[in-house]
Amino acid sequence: MADNSGTLVVVESPAKAKTIGKYLGKGYTVKATVGHIRDLPERELGVDIEDGFKPKFVTVKGKVKAIQELKKAAKEAAHVLIATDPDREGEAIAWHVRQQLGADRVRRVLFHEITKDAIQRAITNTTQIDEKKVEAQLARRILDRLVGFKVSPLLWRALKTGLSAGRVQTVALRLIVEREDEIGKFVPQEYWSVTAHCEKSAQPFDAELHKLDGKKPELHAEAAALEVVAAVRDAAFVVTEVKRKERRKRPPAPFTTSTLQQEAAKRLGFSSKRTMRVAQDLYEGVELADEGAVGLITYMRTDSTRVASSAVEAARAYIRRQFGQPYLPDKPVLYGASQNPQAQDAHEAIRPTEVERTPQSVRKDLSADQFKLYQLVWQRFVASQIAPIVYDTTTVDFDLGRYLFRATGSVILFDGYHRLYHEAREQGEGRTLEDLTPLPPLAVGDRVTLKAVVPEQHFTEPPPHFSEASLVKELERLGIGRPSTYSAISSTLLARHYVSLLEKRFHPTELGTTVERMLIPRFPDIFNVEFTSEMESELDRIEEGELTRVQVLQDFWQPFAKALASARPEEMISEAHNLEGLADQRCPRCGSGLVAKAGRFGPYIACTKEKDPECKYTKSLRKPRAPDRPTDQLCPECGAPLVIKTGRYGEFLACTRYPKCKHTQPVPLGVKCPKCGVGDLAERRSKRGRSFFGCSRYPECDFTVWNRPVPVVCPSCGYVGAESKESKAKGAFRKCLKCGTEFAAEETPAPVGAETATPVPS
Repeated sequence: MADNSGTLVVVESPAKAKTIGKYLGKGYTVKATVGHIRDLPERELGVDIEDGFKPKFVTVKGKVKAIQELKKAAKEAAHVLIATDPDREGEAIAWHVRQQLGADRVRRVLFHEITKDAIQRAITNTTQIDEKKVEAQLARRILDRLVGFKVSPLLWRALKTGLSAGRVQTVALRLIVEREDEIGKFVPQEYWSVTAHCEKSAQPFDAELHKLDGKKPELHAEAAALEVVAAVRDAAFVVTEVKRKERRKRPPAPFTTSTLQQEAAKRLGFSSKRTMRVAQDLYEGVELADEGAVGLITYMRTDSTRVASSAVEAARAYIRRQFGQPYLPDKPVLYGASQNPQAQDAHEAIRPTEVERTPQSVRKDLSADQFKLYQLVWQRFVASQIAPIVYDTTTVDFDLGRYLFRATGSVILFDGYHRLYHEAREQGEGRTLEDLTPLPPLAVGDRVTLKAVVPEQHFTEPPPHFSEASLVKELERLGIGRPSTYSAISSTLLARHYVSLLEKRFHPTELGTTVERMLIPRFPDIFNVEFTSEMESELDRIEEGELTRVQVLQDFWQPFAKALASARPEEMISEAHNLEGLADQRCPRCGSGLVAKAGRFGPYIACTKEKDPECKYTKSLRKPRAPDRPTDQLCPECGAPLVIKTGRYGEFLACTRYPKCKHTQPVPLGVKCPKCGVGDLAERRSKRGRSFFGCSRYPECDFTVWNRPVPVVCPSCGYVGAESKESKAKGAFRKCLKCGTEFAAEETPAPVGAETATPVPS
């Protein structure tokens, strides 16, 4: 584009506009839409089903002024470039902007990182708006609108207003509820292991019973384990076979959206929403003292592990200089497409825009969250080009006839990419080579000292509740959702109170379970994992031009409309409120029959003669709130007694002089704040519905923990207060809030007169 004067560039966010404006300089005006400017109306369906599912677009609330400014700037510009994000949502925003500004002079600009070179390349290689990508986004939007507007009212009638159903959201809820069912139905099976504690050259090691009569041992009772112990405790443990093998472990690929969310959840404790918010900041631009606004990472919504060759070479140069030639593979490490068969590979993996811009060099200019996430992205990318870890693994067998014992050890010969980066692991993910300890030097014929043969009882464990990381991993594996939707799924489930986060694991609430139980039987095909995954494929095929939007919507609508027609609110009310015996009950006033109905104020039971002047009996099915419970505490503002009330988010303390006094506070847990020593620790909820525990003096004191504090005495420092924790390796245990000492879960009662918060009476 030769004439750079009078060019309007349109982006989504002010931060992105600031960064791009810095690189473009004079002759360019950069304006931000601040998200979508037009969308379907909020309070009506906005889709004409009979007219080919024609959408009705309205201006998004608060965007009239933004549109006016864009139109004014476009009139004064010689050229208009739309540089919204390079995905379906960004393409749709570009399409709506073009509709408002007129098709003439409008060109599309695509860049996957906000750097000077990338922007200049994009400006000189403009293109047209991708209509097929817009069609795919519009199909998704209409599908979600049809499901939300048609199914959600059924929940309002049967349960209460404010609930929602979603095409992808409800399937994710189904996964969480079904996992809860699996856990509830799980019957632990007893099994026993037998371990020989051995020693050679003063170095202890363990050998496990590996084979019994040539097969995997199945010891389901103590008697069977003791039989093995009796048979081998006096045997000579002589090495019968030694196997050594060199193993290599390649570094993990650079991040995709899914793997970034998973790793940030496991390593940093970030929710998917928090991860994406911080990643958006890093992509759009952060103000650096020495450089101004700079985009630090490439586009953060991607399912590809592909990386530009120039970035690979930059990483290799850094590795050679910082770590030396042994850490540099002979050839660049190449990563293929994502294992997800529906991956689009439209963008690069998530990586730093400049490898030389190390985390430490920009730390002073980043917030704590920005630094943590940038460091994670930077380390993962650089590590992806470092040589593999090399292990020397050894297995040693002791063949005792019927019984074969095996010891396994591992030594790291070369630390490889672990020099820079270690993958995070969640509870229950199993052992790795790093968990194995070295064995003493052993050769065939060596006799070792047998110290003891120990039987140990175990029980099989149910599948774990989904964490935020494992839920994202499962959604990706099943092909449900896309990189742009993962964070919204869990956020919506928490916001609707369909699930809660306990110990960083999703548990369905009673409400969430009820919603799932009501919707799945009535819409078995719509809220089906395979169907939802196939729908994602069809959206991709629209983008590729293989299907049309109307085709996909029509194929969806026909069975969906049929299911809607057969869904009776009265049956749903009966199911939701356990009214199976309602047909046998009689009106307490006139003796007529009773029926379940949906009304303006929620579900209720009514006499069959409700509209007859003879009887107007009705009874609401809305659950009454729990009665207030008295406490021995006084309001700090007015001195009146405080009572425990139950609200939407659980229990809280409130003044009895409400509404004259509106003081409220969390219910204390009987533990003083270890930071300030004045406030009491109490349960609180984040805006996303996530439970955590913090000081009652917030914001004066910002102490918080994720695990529930309990009033027990620390055996090390005597402090009354510890986190209640659990891990696969340790089981249930406590961690002192004051000194960090970990101790057994058998709670030590707080001594009389100990300094704790006054417990609230039940």
